Amino acid sequence: MEQQRNILFVLFLILTLFIYWAWENDKLTEAHRAELAAQQTELMNTNAQAASSIGKLITLESDSLQLTIDLNGGDIVDAKLLKVMQEQGKTDPFHLLMEEPNFVYIAQSGLAGRDGPDSSARPTYTSAQSSYKLIDGQDSVSAVLSFVQDGVTYTKIYTLKRDSYVVDVSYHIDNQSTRDLSMAFYGQLKQTVDVEAQSNAGAFGFVAGAYRGSAYSSDDSRYEKNTFEDLVDLATDGQNIQTATKSGWVAMIQHYFVSAWIGKAAENVIYSASAENGRDAIIGIRTNPTTIAAGQSQDFNAQMWIGPKNQDQMEQVAKNLDLTVDYGWLWFISIPLFKILEFIHGFVGNWGFSIILLTLIVRSVLFPLTKAQYTSMAKMRLLTPKMQELRERYKDDRQKLGQETMRLYKSEKVNPLGGCFPLLIQMPIFIALYWTLMESTELRHAPFVFWITDLSVYDPYFVTPILYGITMFLIQKMSPTPITDPMQRKVFMAMPLIFTFMFCTFPAGLTIYWVVSNCFTILQQIIIYRSLEKRGLQVREPKATKKA
Repeated sequence: MEQQRNILFVLFLILTLFIYWAWENDKLTEAHRAELAAQQTELMNTNAQAASSIGKLITLESDSLQLTIDLNGGDIVDAKLLKVMQEQGKTDPFHLLMEEPNFVYIAQSGLAGRDGPDSSARPTYTSAQSSYKLIDGQDSVSAVLSFVQDGVTYTKIYTLKRDSYVVDVSYHIDNQSTRDLSMAFYGQLKQTVDVEAQSNAGAFGFVAGAYRGSAYSSDDSRYEKNTFEDLVDLATDGQNIQTATKSGWVAMIQHYFVSAWIGKAAENVIYSASAENGRDAIIGIRTNPTTIAAGQSQDFNAQMWIGPKNQDQMEQVAKNLDLTVDYGWLWFISIPLFKILEFIHGFVGNWGFSIILLTLIVRSVLFPLTKAQYTSMAKMRLLTPKMQELRERYKDDRQKLGQETMRLYKSEKVNPLGGCFPLLIQMPIFIALYWTLMESTELRHAPFVFWITDLSVYDPYFVTPILYGITMFLIQKMSPTPITDPMQRKVFMAMPLIFTFMFCTFPAGLTIYWVVSNCFTILQQIIIYRSLEKRGLQVREPKATKKA
């Protein structure tokens, strides 16, 4: 009876976990995607007309990024990722930063403080060109903005490098006035909290269930998150978040993509987070004020990351920036799993086959636990007659029944939880692998074989979920189970069907993992059962003999 409860409890945990995953990953329908994409194109065309009519926008383009800069303030008001497609099979680049009538996601920077030109009103810059583009033979391209005020020349430079999502931002202040100046550099990200206001938010990478919010890294904390809702609540109470540091970054995160301001390590930097008008979340960096003597000059330098969550590149740009790949509380397991997956991909060249090989490695490492699980279940089966005898003998004395049961377990050297502990130990690894496959941007639009052209979305023909259900059913038929209650057995046997429907919403990469894992389990069971039966342990139920 105790073993039955243990098995049902573990099944309940697994079912709860899968329900949570399914709820988190409720995907947009294809029709809705098409509608959103059409809305996106319409909005982009409208913006292009608006930009040409205003005449205060310039563009800076490399092979990886296309930025639109507003000369009023010198802010980045639009960013497209040229190597990342909005939708698979189409040529529209992914649209990360934007400024729409109902939705804002922009990167602002300026000079604040006592004499900072951005303290009172945003300055209007001039630029020698309306567009700057990286050409063949160049490794970088820069857009130079400038303005002169009260004898001081301010030069703001944006620089993009080839094959990089890093944006270098620098200020050069030439103080030819007759007085000393005091000012500080600031950089901030501003985004509308309510994505419902953005009718085509889903087309821009806001996935239901995935984390969307702010994060920062400082000397005291390698990685901290604050949801946009938290910032709004703090602002409502008249509060914000501030922390002083000499290294780190602030970022806004969404599924697969991130934008971040990175402070210069040699300077004291203050990171802050707040909300504006209960509508827009703001997170940014600010240096301590610097004095620029009359006749002297001063430079301020910072960097931005605007792009996908490419872990290897982000790791090189800033310490802990790769943690924006949000693996949750099991990150210490997920990161090594991804490193192994990436290593395999370096040889295989296909993320689907890499997942299969990773599955075989993980299951092979866990083989001793699996063997211990089935051995314990086999021993429990041998004790079934003795357990039934104890229940009959002490049916009116539950305390005595419990004592005799524990004495029996001790004398036979059987742990009643032995069949559950190995599974519970494996669960963190399975959960970590789930987040590894969910958060790795490398799987976005990555094809496998045949009909599976994107491992980050569900199987369009539901072949792999069905295979999962079939393999799970086979595992059940082969597995020893002491469940005798008819209702419990019905629930147990219904699990493959329930999980099949749930897996229909899961990314194909994750489903492939579970199908291969189940096939490996079937092979394991055959090997383990034969080994146990050679030792005289009855694992499977004997086949019923036909009546003469």
